Amino acid sequence: MRRIPNFVLLRAFEAAARLESFALAAQELHRTPSAISHQIRELEQYFGCPLFLRANRRVEPTPQARRLLDSLSRVFDVVEAACQEVALAPQAQVLAVHCSPSLATQWLGPRLADFARAHADVAIRLSTGAEPLDLSRVREVDVAISYGHALERAELQTWPLGTERIAPLCAPRLLQDDPSPRSNQRRVAELVSRLPLIESQLSPVNWSEWFGACGLQPRAGIRASFDRAALGISAAVDGMGVVLESTRLAERELRRGELVELAAPGLPVFERSLHFLSCRRGEAAQPRIAAFRDWLLAQAAAEGASAA
Repeated sequence: MRRIPNFVLLRAFEAAARLESFALAAQELHRTPSAISHQIRELEQYFGCPLFLRANRRVEPTPQARRLLDSLSRVFDVVEAACQEVALAPQAQVLAVHCSPSLATQWLGPRLADFARAHADVAIRLSTGAEPLDLSRVREVDVAISYGHALERAELQTWPLGTERIAPLCAPRLLQDDPSPRSNQRRVAELVSRLPLIESQLSPVNWSEWFGACGLQPRAGIRASFDRAALGISAAVDGMGVVLESTRLAERELRRGELVELAAPGLPVFERSLHFLSCRRGEAAQPRIAAFRDWLLAQAAAEGASAA
């Protein structure tokens, strides 16, 4: 048996702490203020400490109560989402997708409306995280898109989402002093060596490797550094410098002209398999999972064809 207070008491507390008012909590929960006050006192007896400071018809949560409110709010959000899923139309299906943060914001998110239009009976529930998710243990997630590598498990099936080009990217205004910076390999390499460099900490290709392939030494000095590709790309858009990142993740910024790729014939080309789709092997044929897999692989293939 779980050692937690009565759910009715927790519900009264969450409303009172969120609204900072027993009267407003009573209105929301269709109770009387005295009933809410009684439930709060019962909860305070359970914890053995006050949860609210009461003065002049106002109630203010104590520091302990604010910490409890933060946790309860997240739990109640999960409970609410679970109830909404059960209440969906009988033909509706929920697909829980876990994705690396930068791919979710830069590439997958902008495409999800396309999937939703084609599969109106599938509701996407998207979560993000930097580390690969072990679907053999986390049963509440249906499919995972990991960055860098996929976990190898006998019960999991994995598909790479094609290769991605890693290239120097910068805002066009940084090139205003050089009207034809991409005319040849040497000019591009010299230009990059003069610009401020942005470190993308998780990128599989670093600046030392890029300059080494160009036969140059990177300039010494302190560089801006970011632990997410999306942050490094955003810094480059803002003109902070040149970032060495995936052109897939910078697809929108390149298309809008917010970034340009510094490329020229003869420059080294770095391509890597960076993102991987995984699901549990026994569930791969389920309609909602198969539909998402086929759609995602088609999106990745179309991107690769257009880049070629």
